[in-house]
Amino acid sequence: MEREGRDVRQLPKAHLHLHFTGSMRPTTLLDLADKYGVRLPEALTGAEPPKLRATDERGWFRFQRLYDAARSCLREPEDIQRLVREAAEEDIADGSGWLEIQVDPTSYAPRLGGLIPALEIILDAVDSASRETGLGMRVLVAANRMKHPLDARTLARLAVRYADRGIVGFGLSNDERRGMARDFDRAFAIAREGGLLSAPHGGELTGPSSVRDCLDDLEAHRIGHGVRAAEDPRLLRRLAESGVTCEVCPASNVALGVYEKPADVPLRTLFDAGVPMALGADDPLLFGSRLAAQYELVRRHHGFTDAELAELARQSIRGSAAPEEVKEKLLGGVEDWLAA
Repeated sequence: MEREGRDVRQLPKAHLHLHFTGSMRPTTLLDLADKYGVRLPEALTGAEPPKLRATDERGWFRFQRLYDAARSCLREPEDIQRLVREAAEEDIADGSGWLEIQVDPTSYAPRLGGLIPALEIILDAVDSASRETGLGMRVLVAANRMKHPLDARTLARLAVRYADRGIVGFGLSNDERRGMARDFDRAFAIAREGGLLSAPHGGELTGPSSVRDCLDDLEAHRIGHGVRAAEDPRLLRRLAESGVTCEVCPASNVALGVYEKPADVPLRTLFDAGVPMALGADDPLLFGSRLAAQYELVRRHHGFTDAELAELARQSIRGSAAPEEVKEKLLGGVEDWLAA
């Protein structure tokens, strides 16, 4: 009988769902707050992750308020460089061989000299961190569904313009209970026509219909979260048959109250239906766990064997925008991990 319980940090994998500010180390946040004299909310200064619940508007507002407080500590190019380099180091320690980090540059523009300078600073930081650490890194530009769809179109055009500088996809984040997916169809059409992956959030705070909207209106190649698709067998079949990868973030789902406990996240339902998944950490700063911890959660609470964890890693790699030679190398590493 094969030995189970191999070290998941040694399992090669791709990380496709990590938000920019949310990737920050708690110690870095405290350093930057001290540097700029920012008084952080108590929830961000304790040893434990903040207690969150976002299934109602008030809870989501509190989550966003904490995120905004953390983002206010990123003020200079060296802060951005530090954040990205440390995110790369954390991913490497967790066995990631490819990272796609998601950012709305609009949020950083006021402190970094405008939208285009902010995006260039972010892309330069990603390029430097990738060269220094050896981790393959790319960027997804995400529009904010709380803002006007015309803003999303501006971002989509900008993302396409900088596709040769490391942007591989276009997303749509924030509270999916606000702003219909179809309102952003033109922005996503611009992104797709420019060769970018369509990767909007859906199926987290709202049900299967939001996943269908992402498929129908935004022609999604990947879905950010997508777990609520488990409530609709026909939708599961559609995702499986079309090979649309769901970027599932189990610790985040529990922290935000989408599911009560880790065992409730319908990972087994999606996996058994043949829906490709890429486990992600979402916002480690606020949820307290990074990439390898998601694989541990799946092993501990859902009984996934090492062979099944290896298949999850393969699915993350296949769902990525990595070049074919990078995918092949990582997939070979997965086989080596299983054979060890």
